[in-house]
Amino acid sequence: MLYFLIYLFLEVLVSVSISSAIGSVMTFLEIVGSAVIGIMILLNFRKTLVENITAVAYDCIDLEQFQSLNLFTVFGAILLILPGFLTDIIGALMQFSVITAMLVNRYNVKSGNCKTNFGQTHIKKDSNVIDVEIISDNASFK
Repeated sequence: MLYFLIYLFLEVLVSVSISSAIGSVMTFLEIVGSAVIGIMILLNFRKTLVENITAVAYDCIDLEQFQSLNLFTVFGAILLILPGFLTDIIGALMQFSVITAMLVNRYNVKSGNCKTNFGQTHIKKDSNVIDVEIISDNASFK
């Protein structure tokens, strides 16, 4: 309860000082714009989740990093949807921290067997096997 009151006090201080500096119309546009951005992040979260699952599957990131990346993305998007300048600042910082962590993890790979071509699958085939097609003479298959 105490932390909520501290947050509420800081939110009012930040919102009043920023809204008095930029005006009421710009404050309204910022609230609507940040909500739209938060909704777009949540709608595109599926793609981010698939990329993170692929990174875990290829052993590029561990499960702890996977959880924190996805948690920060969702929580930051929700904070962007909520009205208020302090929540927008915290939500935007959470989005940037996810981008920074992804860049760091992409170039600072923990294991040596991380494959960077996620979309390509290489299936090792036997060189002794000949691919053939069987055509039946039975009329029952036609």
